[in-house]
Amino acid sequence: MEFAAWAPRYERIRREFGFPMEAEERSARRLTELLSPAARVGGLARAAERLRGREVVVVGLAPRAGPPPIWRLASQQPTPTVVAADGATAPCLDAGIVPSVITTDLDGPIPTEIASNRRGSLVIVHAHGDNLPALEEWVPQFPGELAGSWAGPPTDALLDVGGFTDGDRGACLAEHVGARRILLWGFDPETVEEATPDAAERKRAKLRWARRILTDLARTSPVPILAWRRDGSLAPYAGGISDASTR
Repeated sequence: MEFAAWAPRYERIRREFGFPMEAEERSARRLTELLSPAARVGGLARAAERLRGREVVVVGLAPRAGPPPIWRLASQQPTPTVVAADGATAPCLDAGIVPSVITTDLDGPIPTEIASNRRGSLVIVHAHGDNLPALEEWVPQFPGELAGSWAGPPTDALLDVGGFTDGDRGACLAEHVGARRILLWGFDPETVEEATPDAAERKRAKLRWARRILTDLARTSPVPILAWRRDGSLAPYAGGISDASTR
């Protein structure tokens, strides 16, 4: 997704959730400072090297989804690759799957993401208005390859190819850099596990936006975007549950 097409949609999201743009800009500036000189260069190109022309499995963290059964995919060259959305890194590593790319705003199990980064994952850290403390604490601790992103105009240091949550941001990235096909595993816009009713409703509101973004992307992109269900079936993504056994 190009920024010109994404920006008006994010402005609606920002207003709905009350995200101050000044806070987002502050976090973006600080993330840029925290990234090493190498991490501030060519983030989009480095992601493209890992994803372009590949079958990309974007892994979400729907409750009880578990890791994607990569072994079920037909043998092909080049081999399928994985983009993990934040906390989905943990079940991937538990199954012996090292994601090629991790998209994260640093609100998941970050030590697991650091371990995956040490094993070769490119971690794309997202700056937004309320994660400045997490950026300060965790970005310097990643030992491997990093890139940055935010929800404003792309810069040399910070990319923005669309997407609101870690999961749909990963799908937008794979689509933008020319994946051959995108399979969505562990995406459920309805089922959440939060500590309080207010937190659960806010999470559902975010996932509703993620569903809209993914549905529009699947409808307009030349890249096939499919829901991959636990029974092994694939179907064009249309805004529903990509793992029918997560309920």
